[in-house]
Amino acid sequence: MRMLVTRPEPDAQATRDRLAALDIDALAAPLMTRRNLPANLPSPQGFAALALTSTNALRALADRKAHEPFLEMSVFAVGHRTAHEARLLGFTDVTPAEGTLGSLVTTIALARLEGPVFYPAARHMSGDLAQALAPHGLMVVTVPVYEMVARPALPEDAASALVRGEIGAVLLYSRRSAEIFCTLAGAAVPPGQRRSLPMLCLAENVAAPLLENHFSRVLLADHPSEEAMMALALAFAREQSGS
Repeated sequence: MRMLVTRPEPDAQATRDRLAALDIDALAAPLMTRRNLPANLPSPQGFAALALTSTNALRALADRKAHEPFLEMSVFAVGHRTAHEARLLGFTDVTPAEGTLGSLVTTIALARLEGPVFYPAARHMSGDLAQALAPHGLMVVTVPVYEMVARPALPEDAASALVRGEIGAVLLYSRRSAEIFCTLAGAAVPPGQRRSLPMLCLAENVAAPLLENHFSRVLLADHPSEEAMMALALAFAREQSGS
C-alpha cells in the first residue's frame, strides 16, 4: 500500500512521517506552495482577539516576525493543530475550535468578545469569517497575508506512480487541493480509472469536486483533523491487506 500525500510542505512531510509510523509507505506530491503577501498589518491595540483558520497564516506572519506584537492577544484557532502551532510561536491564550469554520464561528460567538477580531487570512478563502460573525454583532478585520499557488503539473514521480498503478490511495485535505488534483490528473488518471482510485478526504466539501470529476471511490474522515485522516488511512490500508 502506497499513498499519495497532496498537502503543501512542510505538512506533506509531517503526514508522510505519521504514515510511516503506521507502516504505510507514502509519496509526497504537494499541489500548492505558500507565497507570503506584502501586508499592512493593524496595531493590536483595540482588537479583542485574533482568529486563525490556517497554520499557513501563522507561518506567513512568523516568517517576518510580524506575529510578535500580537502575542498577548486571545487567539481563536480553527482546530487543535493550528492552536498547537500558535502555542509553539509563543501565544499563550489559545482556544481551539473543532476543525471547521462553523465551529470556529460558534466558539468566537460564545466568547462574547467586546471588540473587533483581527483575521490574517489567505488571499483565496474557502469561507467568509467576517460574514459569518456579522449576525453575532462582531466586526472582523481581514488582512490577506499569504496565498497558495497551484503547481503547473503533478510532480514527475507522482505522475509516473499514478500511471503505473502504484498508488493505492490519494490523501486530500482541502477543496482547492482536490480541484487542483482533478485539473492536473489528466493522462495520469484517465476517466476510466477515476472510478477505482480511492480518495481519502478530510471532509465533504473536499470530496465535492472529486465526485464532479468522476472520482467516485471517496472515503471521508470522521472528523476534520489529521488524527482522523490517519485513522482513515490505517483502516483503509488494513482493509486492503486483509489484516
